[in-house]
Amino acid sequence: MSAPTPRPGILDIAPYKGGVSTAGGATRVIKLSSNEGALGPSPKAIEALRKSADKLHRYPDGGCEALRNKLAEKYDLEADQIVCGAGSDELITLLIRAYAGPGDEVLYSQHGFLMYPIAAKGVGAVPVTAAETNMTTSVDALLAAVTAKTKIVFVANPNNPTGTYITDGEMKRLRDGLREDIVLVVDAAYAEFMTGQEDYTAGEELVRAGKNTVMTRTFSKIYGLGGIRLGWCYAPIDIADVLGRLRNPFNVALPTQEAGLAALDDDEFVNTCVRHNAETLAWFRDEVNAISGLIAHPSYGNFVLVEFPAAEGKNADAANDFMMSKGVIPRKIGGYGLPQMLRISIGTKEEMDICLQAIKDFVNR
Repeated sequence: MSAPTPRPGILDIAPYKGGVSTAGGATRVIKLSSNEGALGPSPKAIEALRKSADKLHRYPDGGCEALRNKLAEKYDLEADQIVCGAGSDELITLLIRAYAGPGDEVLYSQHGFLMYPIAAKGVGAVPVTAAETNMTTSVDALLAAVTAKTKIVFVANPNNPTGTYITDGEMKRLRDGLREDIVLVVDAAYAEFMTGQEDYTAGEELVRAGKNTVMTRTFSKIYGLGGIRLGWCYAPIDIADVLGRLRNPFNVALPTQEAGLAALDDDEFVNTCVRHNAETLAWFRDEVNAISGLIAHPSYGNFVLVEFPAAEGKNADAANDFMMSKGVIPRKIGGYGLPQMLRISIGTKEEMDICLQAIKDFVNR
């Protein structure tokens, strides 16, 4: 008996693989592979999650009304234009399901998030990449890659895994250069780390200015809530309505909503996380750049790309294997077209000390 045959193209999709969580027989594992919050979640979020335990027999609020209202108040947005999801990944997938189909093109930058092509292929659309300049999104290249079949353009800003960003002026130039029937999705998962960058905006202004731009956000990074899956988007009312029709009922769990609400109330914790990331990332980059033969590239996220020599035994693959043997888990990013680099999340100061020593031991072995 033969197995059912999936729709053409499904078996051509390489499944997304998250950062590795285990490192052989290491007694202590330092996971720096998934850009998770270095300091964990807010104590207020943890307490809210615990208190939700006695409500687990109840369905959650299907429309996330309290959470949407809290987000609207915090960011000065319209609550009916906010859609919540099980991580921003779900919203990315819903947007592609809503606005692209077989033969349509989904455009993104050369080293963009792998979920864009995966979700595009899932509906039979064609993922298209545009070359970057110095590992930074190129507006000119994106505009040049637009065809009559282009339906959605994704720009992660700052971008994962490169850590680079484009200015608000460049983002507006991109929007102005796209047809009105093309949806521009600004993936601002790392927006909270951009404090002090006056030429950056997460995308709210572009959403307000028209009917064809969406901003996606997440609680997985600065809020340290990746394990309970919570994301949201701000969209024109018509697009928000479409997403509401497509999403599953009760797509955000009750404990997740409770933790998200509490996390939004803890600005002090978020500010501590922002300061920790800025200080630790700058220190770690300087230390790595002081090691002969290595380059730690500038980054505006909670991670840094470390470039290793191409020589066999000294390259990124060898460095990854060595670090893993020491219980330190970086992220190989050959799948993003950057095989000579490892992406290393910013952890606690102690974790980064151990990571740095592992890198030094690799280089000096």
